[in-house]
Amino acid sequence: MSRNERDFRQRPEENRRKKRQEPGRRDGRSRRGQGPDARIQKKRGELPSGRKRKRRRKKAVKGLLLSAVLMAALIVLGAAGFLHYLKAADAKTMYAALYETKHYNQNLYQGELFAPELCVAAGDVALNGLEGDPTLHAAGLFDVNQKQVLYADRIHDQLYPASTTKLMTAYLTLKHGNLEDMVTVSETAVSFVDPEASLCGLQVGDQLTLYDLLCGLILHSGNDNAAVIAEYIGGSQEGFVDMMNQEALRLGATHTHFQNPHGLHEDEHYTTAYDLYLMFNACIQDQRFIDIISMTSYQATLTGVDGSVRTDEWAASNYYSAGLAQPPEGVHVIGGKTGTTDQAGSCVILYNIGSSGQPLISVVMGANDKELLYSDMSKILACSR
Repeated sequence: MSRNERDFRQRPEENRRKKRQEPGRRDGRSRRGQGPDARIQKKRGELPSGRKRKRRRKKAVKGLLLSAVLMAALIVLGAAGFLHYLKAADAKTMYAALYETKHYNQNLYQGELFAPELCVAAGDVALNGLEGDPTLHAAGLFDVNQKQVLYADRIHDQLYPASTTKLMTAYLTLKHGNLEDMVTVSETAVSFVDPEASLCGLQVGDQLTLYDLLCGLILHSGNDNAAVIAEYIGGSQEGFVDMMNQEALRLGATHTHFQNPHGLHEDEHYTTAYDLYLMFNACIQDQRFIDIISMTSYQATLTGVDGSVRTDEWAASNYYSAGLAQPPEGVHVIGGKTGTTDQAGSCVILYNIGSSGQPLISVVMGANDKELLYSDMSKILACSR
């Protein structure tokens, strides 16, 4: 076959191909720009830019709708929670109202107040007709039944108590001791070298009842009695002093600190006139204490270490009981406790019956001497009528 024949046979095929092509396009693409590559891209999911924008708008709309739905759900849940809170609050308010209506006037507190039976005063209290003595350390007058401070002069000042300390020793003896017990006097209990020590004359090895010791302690203010009692009740004088300080706090005597059971001077051994009132008031709740302070004297029976028996009489140290001072007319002094040291001055605390029949506790601390002590006390008692 000649070359021309081959060219002739091939030309119709080429012409057919050319007919398939659009005029002016040699790369086989259509006028719309969609050649074979565009069709392949279409099959692969690559869309024209216009359709992409539509799809993005649809997704944005769906996202906004979903956010709106979630926001609406949160609002509904929040509203429901708030309504529940209001309902619960209303229920609590209604319960409180019903409870108050039911219990308003009822006595719900069943405990005891700390000082329902005590006289209380924060500062000085004047007494009609009485001009206070500035030379005293402190003074006070307390109405036992009315729970009223009738007179107060520096009753919260910390002072040396001297033998008024023995009020706490007596109180613990009545609280913890059996007054019928026989007690033996030790050597340490009578080894006093202080010339101011007031003694009942106990001897090492003496045996006597706890009641004997208590009477000598209160009436005659025996320091030796105090030491013997402390060792018997507390196991030692130091152990008993711990008991004294604990009991003082229990009674509310918070401005008191003891270092011995008798009251001989020590710098850190102190109290106040008000604290003495608290201790004395606790003592008179026991009738045995009132019976003892009512005595003018007491006769004790002692058995010596050799078996010999002797009796000692211990007279009351307060001037009213001893007949050395007269109370005001209409006032009856039942008895009390005295104390004297150089640092404390002369002190006394008494249980009295006023002219109108009311029981009184009176205290004077720090007088320069015994005469002034009982003179000032009588003036206070005279103004209590």
